[in-house]
Parts: sequence; structure tokens; C-alpha cells
Amino acid sequence: MALVYLDDVRLNAEVSGPVGGPGVLLLHALGTNLTIWDEVVALLPPSLRVLRYDQRGHGRSDVPAAPYSMGGLIRDAERMLTHFGMKEVVVVGLSLGGLVAQGLAVKRLDLVRGMVLSNTAAKIGSAEMWQARIDTVRAQGLADYADGAMERMFGRRWREVAGMSRVRAMLEATAAEGWCGCAAAIAGTDFYTPTAGLTLPTLVIAGINDGTTPPDLVRETADLILGSRWHLFRGAGHLPMVEKPQDYADLLAGFLRDIGHV
Repeated sequence: MALVYLDDVRLNAEVSGPVGGPGVLLLHALGTNLTIWDEVVALLPPSLRVLRYDQRGHGRSDVPAAPYSMGGLIRDAERMLTHFGMKEVVVVGLSLGGLVAQGLAVKRLDLVRGMVLSNTAAKIGSAEMWQARIDTVRAQGLADYADGAMERMFGRRWREVAGMSRVRAMLEATAAEGWCGCAAAIAGTDFYTPTAGLTLPTLVIAGINDGTTPPDLVRETADLILGSRWHLFRGAGHLPMVEKPQDYADLLAGFLRDIGHV
């Protein structure tokens, strides 16, 4: 892992695979970090050049004062790809990362060859809902917020999910300021119109137990994108790469092969 010094923020990144290999950018969810992808990265074709980083306010990256804008998060992704000399990548965005992926594709099609939108949507929740959650986190902290978050992510049997404790630890280790900053960016984002104009190869993934971005919401976003592919994970929730890493990696690798990326 290495800190990348941008002009206004330092972001913690990890890049693997051969220089010049077909690029994949992995963007994590709110309250997680780049390690959410560990198991999947280990299972992907070794020819890929894989970049992942902690979004601002998360992991080992800097925590600027909240709120953050979605435009700022998209610009971070642009600058990270430029820093590592990567273009024509497939962007895999999870939840918050899926919003960043959509915005990046709309803004910089020269950088994005395809998208995987995982457990995300063109608009997630309402501004009022996010403000209520921000107020709760500011008042009580992420440890008290975690039970409800885990149930939304993994479903009513969340305590029995093998990877739950690792995800909960990630959430509780996230700086509250960073969580609130990115939550504000989600609250202000509605990509229904720009996303409906995208025609690049796209795979959209949902989990049947996902209460954060329920399958019907994710499917609605898939239907906006002409020619997109759809996959519903059974027995998984908001984080299928944690609950079913082999199946997730196989699905991702199959999509990359089908579009001629590997």
C-alpha cells in the first residue's frame, strides 16, 4: 500500500498485476475500505492491473472536514487513474463506489471502458434519510450505528454471516467525519438522467438480502443502461464479494472475458 499525494488530499492505494495489463478500478462502499476487495482480488486473472484505494475519509486516506461532494469523489478517481497511468479501465463500484463509477463514466469515457455496478443505484435514499443518519452518527458514533447497518447490509440473520465481524470492524474504524462527508455526497446525488445516457458495457449486481440497495432499486438502475447485464446473488446481501467471493470473482472475470478485456 502507498499514499498518493494529490493536490488537496492523500489517498491510500494498492495496485497489483503487471504494468500495462488491462486495468480494473475497484471502488468500495461507505464505511468500508479497500480491503473489502481482498478475497476477490486474489481470485481474479493475474494478467489484470488492479487499482483500489481508500476513498477520502476512509481507511488510511486523509479525512478532510465534511461534507464532501460527489464531484470531488469522482475527481479523486480521475486523478488516481491518471497517477497510475491507467485508462480504458473497467470500473467496479460498490454502493457509494457505484455512484462514483457512474459519474466517472459520464464525465470521462476516455478512461472507462466498462462498468460493474454492484449493490448500487442511480440514486440511493433521500436527502432527509441521509441527514438523519449523519445526525445519528455525529451524536452517537459509528459503533452505536453499526447494528442497524449490519442488518441492512446482511439481512435479518446478519449475526450469522461469516464476514460480518470484519465488515463491522471496518465500519467502526472509519472516521465519523469521513463517513459523514461521504454520506453527504450520496445524499446530494441523483444520476438517473446522466446514467440513462450511458451505453458502455455494464454488469449490474444485486443481493437478495440487501436492505441498503434492495434488488428492485438496483434493477431499476440496470434498466436505465441500454444492453446492461443483470445478476442477482441468492444467499447474499449488500456485500456479495464478502459473502460469496469465489462466485463474485467468477462473475466478474466472466464479464471481463465477454467484453474482451482479458
